[in-house]
Amino acid sequence: PRWIKSDADAQDVRATLDALLASPLGPDDAVHVALLNNRRLQAAFAELGIAAAEMAQAYRPPNPGFSFQRLSRNNALAIERVVTLDVLALVTLPLVAGIEDRRFERAKLRAANHVLAIAAQTRQAWYSAVAAKQTADYVAQVKDAAEAQAELARRMAGVGNFSLLEYAREQVFYAETTARLARARFAATAERERLARLMGLWGGDLVALKLPGRLPELPGEPQPAEGMEAKAIAERLDIRMARAEVEGLSKSLGLTQATRFINVLEVGYLRNSDSGEPRQTGYEISLEIPLFDFGSTNVAKAEGIYMQAVNSLADIAVDARSAVRKTYAGYRVAYDLARHYRDEIVPTRKRIADETALRYGGMLASVFELLADAREQIAAIIAAIEP
Repeated sequence: PRWIKSDADAQDVRATLDALLASPLGPDDAVHVALLNNRRLQAAFAELGIAAAEMAQAYRPPNPGFSFQRLSRNNALAIERVVTLDVLALVTLPLVAGIEDRRFERAKLRAANHVLAIAAQTRQAWYSAVAAKQTADYVAQVKDAAEAQAELARRMAGVGNFSLLEYAREQVFYAETTARLARARFAATAERERLARLMGLWGGDLVALKLPGRLPELPGEPQPAEGMEAKAIAERLDIRMARAEVEGLSKSLGLTQATRFINVLEVGYLRNSDSGEPRQTGYEISLEIPLFDFGSTNVAKAEGIYMQAVNSLADIAVDARSAVRKTYAGYRVAYDLARHYRDEIVPTRKRIADETALRYGGMLASVFELLADAREQIAAIIAAIEP
């Protein structure tokens, strides 16, 4: 991913996009385009920049205050000058800066989570778009074949070699195939648009977008399930963000307890002068007296927020483990079904269609059996393509 912050950055990204869009995009190329061109991702990088500015601000000491008074009475002039500094904020600066450091780390994890989410969604959208395009292309071929079958049935019915029932069946098959082609083409358009949105394409880039004609081959072996739950707990960014939140709140609770009795502590330097009188200098200390609020409510609130974050972290970990198990189960079912269609159903349907064609050529099978087997083969191939 690239954070575009200048015209030079935009020109570099534009050159990379032009090179990628010059040929049909594979799944990795589509992800590359999305990481460079997705505007939602650029917004997440801008949010990271805001967090970096806030962290830099936390390392700076508080600005001193200055007050000036000028009083005149009976031709006498009194001038008072006071410079104040928030000592409590200065003393606690390292603690506050540490908290902002952890907030910035959480912001970086949020940005990284956006990157992974965009990459995963784009890869999935690429496979869906290619599958939808492949399905639409195949249904278009089926529609041409169904049209030819319907015309053959019309002619055979016209000379009395086809019953009206079988003729009606061929006509309705052609009509249903035409409707299915319309739905398949719309699905292909919708999936292509979803992929284009994730890649941030519009205008000329959208016209230049080219996808392969068919899905890649199925991997030889499925990914193993061993260690996935432990890897999720160790590496999932939402869990890491929740951990950073708990650590930051723990430090914040310590700061709240340390300052529960002192909410405001300011030290000021005074320099006063009166007409005809010697100049006066000194200092003042401003301290809030905990007469009604001893800070116990702030500590109780901080403890409640901390325990809320701890329990949220545990809940996220439970959800992560469950999500890993569910996702892997769905992955294995999809992989096993795709391999089953590839190795068993589609080849068997092809053998049946070939044998029926041979029997039809030897006048051992009717045209009705030939057409019925063709329809079954069509359904098997479309089911094998669809995700």
